[in-house]
Amino acid sequence: MALESVGKQDRPGRGLTPAQLRVVVTLGFCGLVSAADNWFVSPALPAIANTLAVLPTAATIVLTAYMVPYGVLQPVAGSLADRIGRLRMLRIIVAGLCAGTVLCAVVPSLPALVAARIVTGCFAAGIISVSQAFVSDVVGRENRAAAVGILMGVTFTGQGLSAGLGGILTDVLGWRAAFAAFGVLAAIAWLLLFTLREPAHASGDGATTASGGFASQFFRSAVRIFFGRCRAVYLLACSTGVLFLGVYGLMGTFLNQACGLSSTQAGLVMMFYGVFCLIGGSISGKISARRGVPFVIALGSASGVMAALALAVSAATGSWVPALAAAACLGLGYIFVQPSLVTLSMDADPSQVGLCTGLIGLGVFAGGGIGSSIGSAVLGMGGYLALWALALCGLAVQLLVSKRVLGRRA
Repeated sequence: MALESVGKQDRPGRGLTPAQLRVVVTLGFCGLVSAADNWFVSPALPAIANTLAVLPTAATIVLTAYMVPYGVLQPVAGSLADRIGRLRMLRIIVAGLCAGTVLCAVVPSLPALVAARIVTGCFAAGIISVSQAFVSDVVGRENRAAAVGILMGVTFTGQGLSAGLGGILTDVLGWRAAFAAFGVLAAIAWLLLFTLREPAHASGDGATTASGGFASQFFRSAVRIFFGRCRAVYLLACSTGVLFLGVYGLMGTFLNQACGLSSTQAGLVMMFYGVFCLIGGSISGKISARRGVPFVIALGSASGVMAALALAVSAATGSWVPALAAAACLGLGYIFVQPSLVTLSMDADPSQVGLCTGLIGLGVFAGGGIGSSIGSAVLGMGGYLALWALALCGLAVQLLVSKRVLGRRA
């Protein structure tokens, strides 16, 4: 696999123009809302469980219910966007995200909430992958790594900051009001999309003119891309979802149950994740220019190892203080790894960039849903110390594998 050569080609160009930066930030806000819509739920899980009369561990299904369709349908949304246009697709799915989030605010039971989260996840699925392809069309190959880093930095700032905002809203007004508030943010994101124009991209090429129906074309292309020359990139995306998002998804409950923090306090600790996502997104392109994309991925995996170690210390001592460092390292690590994998994936098939980036989303977010489920099972059997120790081992393995498979940029 000639991944080293791919990394060498992803050098930033002259920088983004103001118009390009506006596009990146606008799409980043749409991604921010979709990420926030899921992750504010983590510190609110105890309150949701209490209101709906279920155990907190049972309520974690709410995370999985959103993340699995959110990940599974990303390639479908990306492929459809390759056909019908990036902007048109974004307007449809952001509107669906808004409606689904408002629906979550009024459901009467856990099964109904799970169903509403599945619907919301289905609509939200393509927001990030289609936005990544949109940005690639607008900024060009030379600025791709830096632009995607900024896009994802803004997006996952919402993931961290929403934990704090969601925790405050949950404590003050209740979790239903939190869902309603994020529904309003989704409506604002939808309106902002009408300030953009459809980018020029490769419509009418192999993605749209091949013989056969959409479903057969989609599956053939998806399998070919996923298991093609960039297969290591996609497999690393799967492990990134299981480990990074699986760990993050259970942090809110951990801080509440093991460290005794309220929803607001737990959310404020987890806000460090978003802050360091923004910091990491702003510098990942510069690091990539000097050391290469594979180095950024290895650096992010190493940061994930430090996060798991800090959480293990927090579990052993019962102190929330190490969790501050864990949230920061987790945000920095994730934002180094995920956008870098996206950048590498775009060369798998330049005629179907939406599908290529969507397959990364499939690996990451479906992996995140699986990671939350595995984490809940490990938690039930061995407690938080065993959970974080297992995550530490998994992240260490990812670090070693990413360095070996992707190699170092010469």
